[in-house]
Amino acid sequence: MRLTGKIAIITGAGAGMGREAAVLFAREGARVVAADLRRDAAAQTVETIRAAGGDALAIECDVASPEANTHMVAAAVQRWGGLHVFYANAGMVDRRPEGGDIGLERISLETWQRILAVNLTGVFLGCRAAIPAMVTSGGGSVVITGSVGSLVGHRANNHAYVASKTALLGLTRNLAVEYASKSIRVNCLCPGQIRTAMTAALYDDPARRRRFEDLTPMGRFGEADEIARAALFLASDESSFMTGAALAVDGGWTAL
Repeated sequence: MRLTGKIAIITGAGAGMGREAAVLFAREGARVVAADLRRDAAAQTVETIRAAGGDALAIECDVASPEANTHMVAAAVQRWGGLHVFYANAGMVDRRPEGGDIGLERISLETWQRILAVNLTGVFLGCRAAIPAMVTSGGGSVVITGSVGSLVGHRANNHAYVASKTALLGLTRNLAVEYASKSIRVNCLCPGQIRTAMTAALYDDPARRRRFEDLTPMGRFGEADEIARAALFLASDESSFMTGAALAVDGGWTAL
């Protein structure tokens, strides 16, 4: 029960890594706000948590909206009286056009701006809303979902995605420095190729899947629950002397 007494918000909790983390955090004793752009998906996560005896609240949240982030944090504080963990997990990736990889000349300005709005500005807005509540609660942990693309270039030419995830690492470090004296830790979790709905098109194509498996020393995609366990470590007091760090959980991708 590594999160007993903790109140946690997880964005992108309606599926994939976010849902796995929400269920795991609740199992470890946290009361969880499951936030997602799709309220029905967030509600399904909450149903799973409650069925196992946990306490959770579903919130519809477009992380690119300042008002939505403010409402999300206010709901947690109103419901349970504080906030100790903010897991900024929501994100999106460039959609692959028909006919090949995404290249610089094939990215529309609209796509570029939306990806940065969700992946980067959304984390900024979430932290701006959540961290003051965490300071008032006596401190806590911010976990930001980066990517191996925060650390190295991505072989699929996902320029907007990689740009946003690289910027998150800088934001992580700056927030860690600013809030260390207030007992707030901020770390960046950097997953490799993980089997989720977001990567289904890649995983379900045998040739493309093998290409990425061959580039991963462990020879396989990771599973969402493997990322959730790493997030739990960063959210819990087990990582109490860790801030401003990038934790790669990537099957060895960045070791090459």
